[in-house]
Amino acid sequence: MKRSQINQAILYVMEALKENRFPLPPFAYYTPEQWKNVDASEEEIVDNMLGWDITDFGSGDFSTYGLSIFTFRNGNFYQKDKYPKSYAEKILYVMDGQILPFHYHWSKMEDIINRGGGDLEITMYNCTPEDFADMDGGLNGAPGSFADTDVVTCIDGKKTVIPAGGKIILHPGQSVTLTPGQYHQWQGVPGTGDVILFEVSATNDDNVDNRFYHNSQRIPDIEEDEPAKYLMFKDYKQYYKG
Repeated sequence: MKRSQINQAILYVMEALKENRFPLPPFAYYTPEQWKNVDASEEEIVDNMLGWDITDFGSGDFSTYGLSIFTFRNGNFYQKDKYPKSYAEKILYVMDGQILPFHYHWSKMEDIINRGGGDLEITMYNCTPEDFADMDGGLNGAPGSFADTDVVTCIDGKKTVIPAGGKIILHPGQSVTLTPGQYHQWQGVPGTGDVILFEVSATNDDNVDNRFYHNSQRIPDIEEDEPAKYLMFKDYKQYYKG
């Protein structure tokens, strides 16, 4: 992705959340210059990948395939003694019509909550046992496989069974529980507006816990076509000195 696209996406979400009265913590607004002066008292932000996370999944077409994320809190797979939180919380901002490609998580269980705006359409499959067992292949971009079995999920506390490839619609206020091994793709229903989602989940690490059906790049390479206005978590190590 171009840095200019990332800057534009962050500013767009900041303004949309302000208009919808969803406040963000102070570190959401730290500039690169401010990050140079952040000390060890805020190392949790860096270690646990809190903050901004913009991705086009390697598509080169952010408006069609993309997601804007702000992570408020997260635990840490690798430093559990230092960071014992077993949970994470994020805003997932979906533009009108924007698509999140098919993927599942090996470890993370998550609740996706439509907090306001438009409707969200989610398409679901179970993965095959062979797919779930092939972590090396998944991380190296090997194609996934859908199982031809019913998907059991929970919508607003109600057990729900949908056929393989079935769809659900989350209207504002509704939520769904997604468990490990459940492929899901979503799209902001075109014409209903941007969707403000919250994710409440187990601790996660997006470097290693995303299995895409088709080869997709979860954390994008960045073309520095202009200076960063705000940082993504991937940028922290370049600025943060501890």
